[in-house]
Amino acid sequence: MYQQILFAADFSEEALRVGERAREIARKCGAQLSLIHVVEDVTISLGGGYELLPVLPDLPDEALLQEARNTLGELARRLDVADASLWVVNAISTKEGILGAAKDHHIDLIVVGSHGRHGLALLLGSTANAVLHSAPCDVLAVRL
Repeated sequence: MYQQILFAADFSEEALRVGERAREIARKCGAQLSLIHVVEDVTISLGGGYELLPVLPDLPDEALLQEARNTLGELARRLDVADASLWVVNAISTKEGILGAAKDHHIDLIVVGSHGRHGLALLLGSTANAVLHSAPCDVLAVRL
């Protein structure tokens, strides 16, 4: 069924629960699990899209990116997914980062957390909602 699953981690308190759901689906399907965290950066908006970032010491926000890499690694350790791919992405928006990675890596399922907002908050949108309506694949929004 699913061969490539992408868990979009936001490092919230609920991220572990969302990750556990992604891990279980990946294990049941025998799928490759990837974890992604997007660091939004308006300075790349001229190029648009997203960029997988290697470790480059001359980047101005390298400390922030390294912290994101460390936190993503810790989340993977807590989820016990040593074989998962870990991606820290720099993008103009979280949505663009997730969707760009999903397209480039032929992801079959994106797993995101959703607060299930209603009313005005729903109209203003959320990352989960934006991904759901633009994804090239299935999306599982885990209710938080």
